[in-house]
Amino acid sequence: MSSILLFDSGVGGLSILEHVREAFPQWPVHYLADNARFPYGELEEENLIHGCVHLITTLVRELTPAMVVVACNTASTLALPALRSALPIPVIGVVPAIKPAAALSHTGTIALLATPGTVRRSYTDGLIQDFAPHCRVIRLGSSDLVRMAEEKLSGKAVDTSQLHKVLAPLLAEAELDAVVLGCTHFPLLRDEIGQVLGPKVRLVDSGSAIARRVGTLVNESRVLPGKQQGGYYCTGQVPSAALAGYLEGCGLVFSTRIAAS
Repeated sequence: MSSILLFDSGVGGLSILEHVREAFPQWPVHYLADNARFPYGELEEENLIHGCVHLITTLVRELTPAMVVVACNTASTLALPALRSALPIPVIGVVPAIKPAAALSHTGTIALLATPGTVRRSYTDGLIQDFAPHCRVIRLGSSDLVRMAEEKLSGKAVDTSQLHKVLAPLLAEAELDAVVLGCTHFPLLRDEIGQVLGPKVRLVDSGSAIARRVGTLVNESRVLPGKQQGGYYCTGQVPSAALAGYLEGCGLVFSTRIAAS
């Protein structure tokens, strides 16, 4: 019997957890947050890869999950090869949902809203070339939205004026009708982003696609779910009272703070 381990730089991966738990409520899901090195979009690549591999492999040895979900676009674009070499279990990554956004768009103008690192990587260039060659793709990188999502789950009100300022380049695009939430933190601000951009703009993320991939691997592995409750593990700052309450609602109990590499 086993479990699923989700990993992110902070709480953004909780947006993926929601989809996974909805699809597989019988499976224990553990969560590892690398708060000490947040935000990943501003880390040097070598530092990011080394830290991810160290943290995830250490916790995998302790928890022996059936699979790992790297619920972070930045880490997925950089660390997956090293993680898959280091682990004997499946590792699922997250990629920006450019393909479904391009398919949904009627105007041919879509946007990628992600971290600064994700919007400028060659990996993203390839996704656009492969899945949205017929679209005009506006790229908007923001670390401010990552921090706003973290603060929201810690009980702080979202600053609407700051959100308007961050999204101003998209508000100027009259033909825009689909926005890719290319960071797992951003669906945590879906309601607020939707209110700013308006009802004609579709917001697209990768949560349901990741849940489907988890389902495929669960069926292939034939491993049975365990009975334990999901745990929340973190480096750096431990959860505030507000965040601890949110985590409990997600089926996660704070387990331990672990040392960052």
